[in-house]
Amino acid sequence: MINIKTIISDAKKILKEHNLCDNCLGRLFASKLGLASHQKLGKKIRSILRKNNPKSCFICKNMMSKLDTQLSKMYEMSHDYEFSSFLIGAILQPSILDRDDLIRSKFKLQGINSIKGDINREIGKRFGRRTKTTVDYQNPDIVFTLDFKKEECEIKPKPLFLSGRYTKNIRGIPQKQKPCNQCRGKGCYVCEFHGISEFYSVEGKIAKFLYEKFGAQQAKITWIGSEDETSLVLGKGRPFFAKLVNPHKRTLRLGKKIALDGVAIRDLKIIEKIPSNIIRFRSKVAMQVQTENEIKSSQLRNLHKLEKQPIAIYENSGKKNQRHISDIQYKKKSSNSFSLLMKADGGVPLKRFADGVEVTPSLSSILENPCKCTVFDFYEIALTKSL
Repeated sequence: MINIKTIISDAKKILKEHNLCDNCLGRLFASKLGLASHQKLGKKIRSILRKNNPKSCFICKNMMSKLDTQLSKMYEMSHDYEFSSFLIGAILQPSILDRDDLIRSKFKLQGINSIKGDINREIGKRFGRRTKTTVDYQNPDIVFTLDFKKEECEIKPKPLFLSGRYTKNIRGIPQKQKPCNQCRGKGCYVCEFHGISEFYSVEGKIAKFLYEKFGAQQAKITWIGSEDETSLVLGKGRPFFAKLVNPHKRTLRLGKKIALDGVAIRDLKIIEKIPSNIIRFRSKVAMQVQTENEIKSSQLRNLHKLEKQPIAIYENSGKKNQRHISDIQYKKKSSNSFSLLMKADGGVPLKRFADGVEVTPSLSSILENPCKCTVFDFYEIALTKSL
């Protein structure tokens, strides 16, 4: 049982030496009584002791009575953001923290919430009540940093993660967008902090759509494989992930297909996070191949040998990777050209696979005829597993 007389006695000793506001006074004893309102408890104690409210609080210098200023900034800054949870972090003058520690140490008060925690709690309670949102200490949609030293408020929304697929039905569109010439992708006033200032690529078209849809500052895309500027991406499309930096909106209301002038986004959805492990995939790819010498249909049968052995790929670092291909189909197009349809593990460099540069076996070595891939298109890209 808590002895109320002891609390009143302790409060009397503290107020004899230091003037405290109702909030700071109530905070020193609220946890012992299990009360939520520090201000009401402080006012009650002051009433029992017949003490007037001081002009200045020893600990907070009346800062607790001026929280509405920061709250107004929070309401104004968060107006354009969509969120259901939040977290608040306060930065206080060191002298305030020192005085708070002094009181707790001097009067041997244990288990007391710090003034910093009390500010976060009080502002969070008021802000949540008005915006109908909740405090989330683990994974908030938005974080406020309240700097009472500089009287500033900073807002930082949690990144939003998306997964989807894209198709490309027009040749001449590169996959990746060149970064802004001014900032090299970091973000500046020239590119409106996007990191890119033009939108003619697959990345640019997707990023522009995401900026406008979610009010995001940047869209950082993780690719599952790549293609040439001249390649088509057909079927269900190529999977990709996107991290949206500083999104204003957090909900998604879209159809299954978004057309973007030669590029289409399909099955876009919000996910918890982007996978951190390596993602394996297989592609159904069509290649158009030219040979230096005349090729005979009978020679093309040798291509099935590629299905029975791994493809060794040597990188500049000296590392050797192995990939597999299967389901080879071919058709002679002319005396020195043919088409090839096959399934290949992700990571097979198709043009090098044709000419044999640091790839063995290759089309050139199997056919004993120098080969060159003129164009390749993707008909299917299927995820296998993450490692």
